Amino acid sequence: MNTPIQVLLVEDHAGYREVISRTIQAADQVELLKQFGTAEIALREIQCVGPQKTPDVILLDLNLPGMSGIEAIPWFKKYLPEANVIILTQSDQEQDVLDAIALGASGYLLKSSTAKQVIEGIQIVAGGGASLDPSVAKFILKTMQQRQPDEEPKKELSGRELEILALLGDGLVKKEIAEQLGISVTTVAYHIKHIYQKLEVQNAPSAVAKGYRSGLL
Repeated sequence: MNTPIQVLLVEDHAGYREVISRTIQAADQVELLKQFGTAEIALREIQCVGPQKTPDVILLDLNLPGMSGIEAIPWFKKYLPEANVIILTQSDQEQDVLDAIALGASGYLLKSSTAKQVIEGIQIVAGGGASLDPSVAKFILKTMQQRQPDEEPKKELSGRELEILALLGDGLVKKEIAEQLGISVTTVAYHIKHIYQKLEVQNAPSAVAKGYRSGLL
């Protein structure tokens, strides 16, 4: 049996925390590791106590009392570098979306998402992919396509790396990319690592965004 995906939830609204908790409890192979009402309390416990298990995914609200979700992203990335952050929020504001992705969020879902969409988002991100609310994804794609190329990568991507970047832009995860290109998942991961290094980004959404801004896609 596969190890369940470990999720850490940071959400100040008790009622919505309960909704997400029940959603995760009802899902197969997904487990709620811990939940917090503020980013400060979550970060303090991680620093002082350390998690009993390392979360695979952090579900993070933006509109939190005290430290906002945007402000908290770099700290979670620092103390839990292996965890992937999914923003789960009511905000569909352009700046919030772009800021979250630029700071390293691997997903951006709206609270209007269904239980199925939230679980699928967790599974996709835990598998190395990027999960974006459909309306947010369309907005990002339209925004990037309308922009003139303004960033040139310092290092050129190889042909294979460009193929993989394009497939990441289509929303494919590593396994799907490997199957489509007829290569191993390990090879895909190797190329993705080099794509991130060359583009100087931390995750797939940032890589795709930079690909559009630089004219690579």
